[in-house]
Amino acid sequence: MNISKILQETTFKLYCAGVYEGRIRFAADKVMHAKVDARRRTQMQENVLSEQAPYMLPLQRIRQFLDQYEEAAWSGEEVKLANGDVYHKHIRYTANVEDREVTSQVWARRLDTALDVVTVDGRVIGFVAPNRYGMEILVAEGYEALTPLVVYGSPMLSQARYGIQELGTDLIPMRDGVRLATDVYLPEGIEPGTKLPTILIRTCYDRHMKKDQLKRWANKGYAVVNQDVRGRADSEGELVPFYYERDDSSDTIDWIIAQPWSDGNVGMWGASYLGYVVTAAATSGHPNLKAVVNEVNVGSPFVDTVRKGGTVCSWPLLCWTLAQSVGTRTDFNIFAGITVNPEKAVDARPIRDIPQQMIGRASGPWDLWSEHPEYDDFWRNCTFSERGDQVKAPMFVISGWYDGDSAGVSETWRMLTEHDVPNRKLWLGPWEHGPNRARDLMGVSFSNDAVVYDYDVNVLRWFDRFLKGVNNGIDQEPRAAYYLVGANEWRTSEDWTPVEAEVRSFYLGSGGRANSSLGDGVLGAAPASAAQSEPDSYLYNPDEPVADSGEREPENMRKHELRSDILVYTGDALTEELTVAGELSCELYAASTGVDTDWVVTLSDVDEKGNSIRLSNYIVRAKYRHGFDEPELLTPGKVEKYSIFLQNIAHTFQAGHRIRFTITSSSKLVAFPNTNTGLNPYDDPQPVIVKQTIYHSAEYPSRVLLPVL
Repeated sequence: MNISKILQETTFKLYCAGVYEGRIRFAADKVMHAKVDARRRTQMQENVLSEQAPYMLPLQRIRQFLDQYEEAAWSGEEVKLANGDVYHKHIRYTANVEDREVTSQVWARRLDTALDVVTVDGRVIGFVAPNRYGMEILVAEGYEALTPLVVYGSPMLSQARYGIQELGTDLIPMRDGVRLATDVYLPEGIEPGTKLPTILIRTCYDRHMKKDQLKRWANKGYAVVNQDVRGRADSEGELVPFYYERDDSSDTIDWIIAQPWSDGNVGMWGASYLGYVVTAAATSGHPNLKAVVNEVNVGSPFVDTVRKGGTVCSWPLLCWTLAQSVGTRTDFNIFAGITVNPEKAVDARPIRDIPQQMIGRASGPWDLWSEHPEYDDFWRNCTFSERGDQVKAPMFVISGWYDGDSAGVSETWRMLTEHDVPNRKLWLGPWEHGPNRARDLMGVSFSNDAVVYDYDVNVLRWFDRFLKGVNNGIDQEPRAAYYLVGANEWRTSEDWTPVEAEVRSFYLGSGGRANSSLGDGVLGAAPASAAQSEPDSYLYNPDEPVADSGEREPENMRKHELRSDILVYTGDALTEELTVAGELSCELYAASTGVDTDWVVTLSDVDEKGNSIRLSNYIVRAKYRHGFDEPELLTPGKVEKYSIFLQNIAHTFQAGHRIRFTITSSSKLVAFPNTNTGLNPYDDPQPVIVKQTIYHSAEYPSRVLLPVL
């Protein structure tokens, strides 16, 4: 048999989240797919794979490079394909195949989205695509036990025994009469009259978009309820982001437990805005909400989204809001910054009219937010942490170091910790907002196991434990699991911040010239000496803001740190490794000649070549230094103390590297520049240039607080 034809003549079986979804065959110019009927679980005839097929596995790409997978010499530690794909030797599986013991080799794809390859004796027998919704595996028939598919075989895990019965769409009335479009999927083939636990998903992105992934919980014995939030897709009402999610979730749970198929146990799953939804739902205190899985959740508006740190958010908010405002279904080309230019959008004025300028129409949420320039009852209703004492449901929180909404994740975890919510659990990986995707990011490389094969399995274990009562032990595991970047290994702790961590102070100091990385700013273990206690000043001009990426990613800040309006404090080269893991903060003593201003703080890792890789940052508005509900303008020139949160990390600084902390007053792709006037920012008052001064002395010991292992 010609080697170029081996994979073409192989019939593969496709599994998604452990559910068999049919056969795949690669023809010369197309992919053939013999689906499984979703309801009866019967094998259907072969047809050309639809372009709309709902799979994460890039089947067309696999077909395109089939000859390269076949011809590669799958041996040694690294394999490079002609198309540029790089694979590293990963894990092995051993099982009996046709009465003989066989060992496979899994190859981890590097430098791109994980699309792993499984080989036996140098021959490709499978492909693996890990993802949040359920790992997808393509495997030659009979070789299943030689792939990561084995993670779904635990006897303590709900198995895919059922087909799916779709009950259609109901319009469920909320307490104010607005009706929400709601679909129900039940296990087909379950004993008649069986009462079922339910997994509820409430989305702003159209309930049909991830329907095929979400309904697989029904294959495993759950009722699945999939709903559009108000004002989106087929639901009635107007979208008022954040405002109705607590009550609408509670009302929907009331509807679920009244259904004849419900056993009264309801869980919720959500990611990003959907993660905000499930967190808000938990604060309703609904007694039938028994389990929550919360991934990369958006935080409350004044913490993470609309008014991060009290500022007025720019691109992260604009892209989402504009994408929701063109109709009842999200325009993902706007969301991705394809049809609306981010730079043009954040520079547009007046702020109130940006939607009109960018998409040719007003935005209801944008207009509403501009009518509430201060933290009032409207915002209070949107702040889930205001009701943390009501949370009773066990919550599994999942995020990563490069998640743009990690401020919201930290807000959630602080709330759960403050109220000592039982059975709270945290999992933090080297992941972006779309978690468990890749093993390399912007020049930072992680270990092969940075992408895990049991991501969706652990989500299912959570629901099995708290909705079905399966004693699978997930609630007995350490409360926190986290990936330590630099050491590139997974660790656990009994809490987060890790109980093993000791909070150490790193004090700012300089001779008064900490401006830019060329200045004399230092970061030390002791308060600044007399020689290092001269305050540092810079001019902040709102018309010349810092233009870093605005994303939580390992951006090299080196070029930005040459600006004179960024104060840079750098520690000595480390003589040994230093590991920091947990929630971070800083205390600054600062004055401004304005009556209001912003502070942007950043922690970076500086290597021997001077590259300054951002690890964590945050932005705050000075007038809210006493709390969002206690705004107070500054007295020009008066020294004020600021306690500022920074987004959490787990990072090992290597020997020879240096810790760096910077302070400035703008990050235009995160927030519209503060005009320093204290006036309503939506009215675009004329900006004022101000002088900012940071103090660091025995009287004013400005410092960064880092949890050190």
